[in-house]
Amino acid sequence: MSKEIERKFLVKDDSFMDMATEKRHLSQGYLCTDPDATVRVRTADGRAWLTVKGRNAGAVRDEWEYAIPAADAEEMLGRCCARRIDKTRYIVPSGGRTWEVDVFGGRLAGLIVAEVELDSADATVELPPFVGREVTDDARYYNSALSDPSAPVPPAC
Repeated sequence: MSKEIERKFLVKDDSFMDMATEKRHLSQGYLCTDPDATVRVRTADGRAWLTVKGRNAGAVRDEWEYAIPAADAEEMLGRCCARRIDKTRYIVPSGGRTWEVDVFGGRLAGLIVAEVELDSADATVELPPFVGREVTDDARYYNSALSDPSAPVPPAC
């Protein structure tokens, strides 16, 4: 079993775009949104993954991720995933770390969230200038919650 350790922040301006070294479109849907076993299908750049995540304990949670055939993922997204998200992800190096900045589309347009993966929950993080309020512990900003079309869109920065 592997652990995902990440902190999440709202983004307060678009200065990250000039810092980005990579950009890609992600489409993802949820087969299960139970906090104890969230199951996600994701596609990006002709590749696809199936991911299972456990319940968060602060910035830490269990995570298992497996590459799957892109055609299977597209079929699952079309048939099984009523809860979907489309976003553009920017890869932004800053402070010796790699930040992933997600610009959401569709009903979530205007929401921009930055995440940074860490080696330990107590790791020190130098915040880049575009980062605003931390939302690591706010379940409204979990992608599985954002995928719910009936949930209100949480406030942006």
